[in-house]
Amino acid sequence: MIVLLGIGFLGGLITGISPCILPVVPVMVAGGAIGQSRWRPYLIIAGLIVSFSAFTLVGGALLSVLGLPQNVLHYAGIVVLVALGIGLMIPKLGELLEKPFARLGKKGQARSANGFLLGISLGLVFVPCAGPVLAAISVIAATRRVGFGSVLLTAAYALGAAVPLLVLAIVSQRSALSFKSLRNHARSVRRVAGAVMALTALAIAFNVTRPLQTSVPGYTSALENHLEGGAGTHKQLQALTGEKTKGFSSATKSQDPSLPVLGKAPPFTDITKWLNTPGGAPLTLASLRHKVVLVDFWTYSCINCQRALPHVEAWYRAYAKYGLVVVGVHTPEFAFEHVISNVVAEAAQLGVRYPIAIDNAYGTWNAYGNEYWPADYLIDGSGNIRYTNFGEGDYRGTEEAIRTLLRANGATHLPPPTEVPNRTPTEQTTPESYLGYARLANYVGTPVRHDVATTYSFPPSIPANDVSLAGTWTVGPQAAEAGTNARIRLAFTARDVYLVLGGRGTVDVSVNGVHVRTVTVSGVPDLHTLVSVSRPETALLTLDVSPGVQAYDFTFG
Repeated sequence: MIVLLGIGFLGGLITGISPCILPVVPVMVAGGAIGQSRWRPYLIIAGLIVSFSAFTLVGGALLSVLGLPQNVLHYAGIVVLVALGIGLMIPKLGELLEKPFARLGKKGQARSANGFLLGISLGLVFVPCAGPVLAAISVIAATRRVGFGSVLLTAAYALGAAVPLLVLAIVSQRSALSFKSLRNHARSVRRVAGAVMALTALAIAFNVTRPLQTSVPGYTSALENHLEGGAGTHKQLQALTGEKTKGFSSATKSQDPSLPVLGKAPPFTDITKWLNTPGGAPLTLASLRHKVVLVDFWTYSCINCQRALPHVEAWYRAYAKYGLVVVGVHTPEFAFEHVISNVVAEAAQLGVRYPIAIDNAYGTWNAYGNEYWPADYLIDGSGNIRYTNFGEGDYRGTEEAIRTLLRANGATHLPPPTEVPNRTPTEQTTPESYLGYARLANYVGTPVRHDVATTYSFPPSIPANDVSLAGTWTVGPQAAEAGTNARIRLAFTARDVYLVLGGRGTVDVSVNGVHVRTVTVSGVPDLHTLVSVSRPETALLTLDVSPGVQAYDFTFG
């Protein structure tokens, strides 16, 4: 844990000296320049750490529960900053704002404590640069795996980012107190500081600060790459997040061909809803005793799952009458996959007729300690796990295990093995590429701004397997939403290129500058085929995306 906190602090410290910190610098300087208490700068930083940590980890989930927009707290922070700035310019309003802190003692103490409120509002508007630590924190928040370790990591990251700001605030305060001319014009200093705060808050609200950030060279890139490239960093962050590895092309089995007992199968846990069962009634392993049960973890927009589904569906059709029960545990990766109506529509389109357990809370996923989409767990008539298969591939092995357990359960005269083409890629392809900032790993170009409409530009060249944006995009944790003149470029190697798309509009697809198709996007967010050729190729993909379309995740085959 000490190593993990060190990684978090270093990641935050790199952020604290990077160009993305520039929008909050004027507020820190102005906030430190007013007030005589030596504790004021520390209170500002304490407020920033508390609000940034809380908002990052649980703010999104809380707003979802309340049905509020995800940016409401961000703009609440801006409103508070503007109000504090005006309060410094207008003493009567300032006294009104200080009233909640009057119980702390003298007026100066109340004004010092008011610094904590300034820090709280700064934490809500502070949008740090993406990096390995922040990406890990975003995954924790998205999967709602917030625990003691993740809280400490987030606080360590926020503390690291706050250290340079604290230095600025302390230097600003001491300068204001040291110069006699400034002390003699304290009221004017407060008014100027208030104007700086209010104007900076408005500049953040209207994204006026973006050109400043993007024009300053990314002088911390080498430090971020060094931190991200360390094996210790990856191992520590992955251990904390429990981040899932989707789409293993080769199967990984945990048993030999004799099908030993691998342990008692966990029950279906925290299932939100059951589909394709009589009256939506839940299934239990106890009620399925003396059956052979295949538990298949999947999610509908995953190309790896979509390639595996025809095999699972064929096994269900061939062996259900002989005692096989298939349960598809749908554990979502993206927010739209939590919507049950989306799962119903996509399952019908994909031809899934067997029971589906909606595992929106990850209860069953965690009970099995699962890490993959897709993943198969084969359970015998006594409730023991006898076989596992993770990722695509080895469908013959899985089917042979099903037939072995059915025979052991008394089934006779089984039909011949199913014949479904194995479409698992065998060539080296471009790795899965996310477009949301929570897992944006192979991006090049204009630095990404979180949850703010921003104009991006392609770099002069795009390295192999990297992706870039141009035009106006709003990049969220899971997807990038297109604005005007929105384009994507990707240097890929694959036969097939897929992209999960949502919203409504069109995507014009070009390969090496030649237009190949137009994809129409509407309805439930889903996986779309962009490129499909007979043999692998290395090429430059360009997408022209109409406003309102959301792009989530590239996968390849």
